[in-house]
Amino acid sequence: MKLKWVDVLEIAISLSEAHEDLDPRYINFVNLRRLVTELPEFDDDPERSGEKILEAIQAAWIEEAE
Repeated sequence: MKLKWVDVLEIAISLSEAHEDLDPRYINFVNLRRLVTELPEFDDDPERSGEKILEAIQAAWIEEAE
């Protein structure tokens, strides 16, 4: 399954599984964008993300981690 920026929950789950050692509360948006674009399933334009999408991914990842 290919992930796009709009797949917020699926991206958060993938990040949670791939980076169990990271606390998503302390990741800045530059690093978050990099982590998302490095996911093997990610297939979207890296430049299409914005602050709102990154905030939504981070919030979903925090929820997933708890």
